[in-house]
Amino acid sequence: MTADRLTSRLLALAAALAPVFATAATATPVTPLTLERVLGDPPLQGRLVRQAEISPDGTWVSYLRPSETDSEQLELWAQPAAGGAPRKLVSAADVLGGRSQQLTEAERMALERKRISQGGITGYQWCGPSGKALLFPLSGDLYLVRLGDQGPKAQRLTNDDQVPEQDPTCSPDGRRIAYVKGGELWVQSLDKEGDGGVARALTQGATETRFWGLAEFIAAEELSRQRGYWWSPDGNQLLALNVDERDVPVKTRAQIFSDRTTMTQQRYPGAGENNARVTAWTLQVADGRMTPLPLPSDAEYIARAGWFGDGTPWLQTLTRDQHKLALTEYAHGAGPGRTVIDERDPAWVEVHDDLQEIAGLTLSGQPALLWSSESSGRRQLVLVDRRTGERRPLTNEPEPVAHRVCSDGRTVVYAAARDRGRSRALFAIDLDGTSRLLDGAQPRQWRDARGDGDCARLLVTRGAWGEPPALSLQAVDAQAGAKPVALPGDAPDALLARIAPKPQVVDILAADGRTPLNALYFAPLDGKAGPHPVITMAYGGPGTSTTNWNWSRDTALIAYWQRRGYGVFTLDTRGMQNRDREFTRAHRLAFGAVDVNDLFAAVRQLPKQVAGVDPKRIGFFGWSYGGFLAERAMLDADTPLASAVAVAPPTDWTLYDTAYTERYLGMPQDGKGGQTDAYRQANLVTRAKLLGKPLLIVHGTADDNVLFEHTLRLTEALQNEARPFELMIYPGKAHGIAGRSAKLHLYRTIDAFFAKTLAR
Repeated sequence: MTADRLTSRLLALAAALAPVFATAATATPVTPLTLERVLGDPPLQGRLVRQAEISPDGTWVSYLRPSETDSEQLELWAQPAAGGAPRKLVSAADVLGGRSQQLTEAERMALERKRISQGGITGYQWCGPSGKALLFPLSGDLYLVRLGDQGPKAQRLTNDDQVPEQDPTCSPDGRRIAYVKGGELWVQSLDKEGDGGVARALTQGATETRFWGLAEFIAAEELSRQRGYWWSPDGNQLLALNVDERDVPVKTRAQIFSDRTTMTQQRYPGAGENNARVTAWTLQVADGRMTPLPLPSDAEYIARAGWFGDGTPWLQTLTRDQHKLALTEYAHGAGPGRTVIDERDPAWVEVHDDLQEIAGLTLSGQPALLWSSESSGRRQLVLVDRRTGERRPLTNEPEPVAHRVCSDGRTVVYAAARDRGRSRALFAIDLDGTSRLLDGAQPRQWRDARGDGDCARLLVTRGAWGEPPALSLQAVDAQAGAKPVALPGDAPDALLARIAPKPQVVDILAADGRTPLNALYFAPLDGKAGPHPVITMAYGGPGTSTTNWNWSRDTALIAYWQRRGYGVFTLDTRGMQNRDREFTRAHRLAFGAVDVNDLFAAVRQLPKQVAGVDPKRIGFFGWSYGGFLAERAMLDADTPLASAVAVAPPTDWTLYDTAYTERYLGMPQDGKGGQTDAYRQANLVTRAKLLGKPLLIVHGTADDNVLFEHTLRLTEALQNEARPFELMIYPGKAHGIAGRSAKLHLYRTIDAFFAKTLAR
């Protein structure tokens, strides 16, 4: 080769490589990230607040926030609504005086129902209309924080180391509190300083299986009703529920710790078994006089309860098949009741908190009722005549209404879905149907709100992909040029902005070939060429949506896996929230069918939609129902997945509770001594012989939601079929496997499993 030709070739090669070198020289370096930092303290997202509230007088915004020294401990904070520095009102350490926080098993289970894994002050409420006092429980006792000129002052209201006071509430005027102690309802005056006044029991006769004023397991876990009593508007009566669990089967849980095993008996109604018997009563606070409120003859569950403004108590009840939700009122506080609303659905009726009296509209001589219904095929708000039950539509949104926020009697504020359920926006609508977007609307964000008592101001939470939720206070009817008051909490770690993954929207169709599914893809960032492995993440069960533009708690985990060389694929199958009724009812009699078919269809479409995906190295990670989906996907001869991790997975739905399971699968008995097709199809234990690829099963031994028995049954079946699998248990841990060390170990285990099973 001549020198000229060599020179020419070198120049041509240099020209060809110039863009590559230029890209390499200008590319932003990938910021390193470790699991220790993903799960470490302080949290990357900052110390996110929870239970934010506007005080009754509108002067404060209160919330719980993690401690600066330990994000596992919650403290009670507040800041001026007009703007200003936040201040700590009280922490557990402030009032316990060196004593360690103690919780009974019942209290721990109640926190698990509320999905609270932290310690410290885990709940509170404003007490009375003045905005000067807050009530909170801690370590079995009750405390009141009074806000005065000298700063906050905590007052201990009860002092009993043996029997905890549970679920306290203040009367509407703030002069008394009620609570449950030893299964009985108590009231106590707040007028007397020092000891908080004299306490007295309103009820008697509680036993181990019969109690007043607390939500039974099913109500708290599956119906989102965390309370079992309600004050009347004048504070002179309580509407209280009595729970009789005598006929509920007892499940014995072995809480296996590293140094001991505690046998805990729990009244847990499995599918097809007896529920607790719940009755409703009104109690006179003055003398304890009790009046029964007879339930409709077909009522199985009390989903909601309360009082109308005129002092009439009401109940919302569900039939056992949950095809009917009835709103019943009791004139003069006694029965028999009168049905106001009869909501029906051939699949199931969703319970909600949208009931509210609308003072600005009188129908048949009484304030109209605000209600929500999916009878049109999409959840919308309607106005109901309390006397006749006649309805008139209020909203006509192109996507489902999420929930009512508040109303001042003339205008209703509500949240509704946008962008195929991936975004949420805030609206205000007048009673004539004229609606408007509230200030602050943007694409690809998630906004929600709580209103003050007059629905004049909103505490707005705004989140977006990669952006933790931020709080602001804004007026419903903002004046021209008025801006929301930002309520800054802890700023996120600067590292979060540098590692936040950039999502790619992926066009995926469900297994029916026509229904679009929401899916996002995150490309690997290890800099290596060639086909790469993918970790798929999905919940897949009814209800929860995980693929949207809201802040995701998995943000940093996704970023970590990207740096490990994985693409990450997130997916919502049919049946999940924020879509029309046809979409959300897809799970009817179809656990382990529609969800699995959609997952398989999505995994097979992904390599055609995204370059560089290795179709033979796609894994799956799921928790709870997502764990069921992970196991079901691997127990299939046609699975396109290479491996899967299942955390806290249900395996036999006859072991899961009544209200959840029967809502979607019906009763398990087929009337001929066997199981129905829906339960047989969803039973993973009988599919053990189909396991042919790597599966890691993870479970906490003290899980009182998905009992450890689920995993024990599948473990035995897999062993009987001589099918190899991996198992990791967490002694003494419940459904969420709480604790920083346990979480770090869990994700290290998952990380090692995927490194081994998805390697080339």
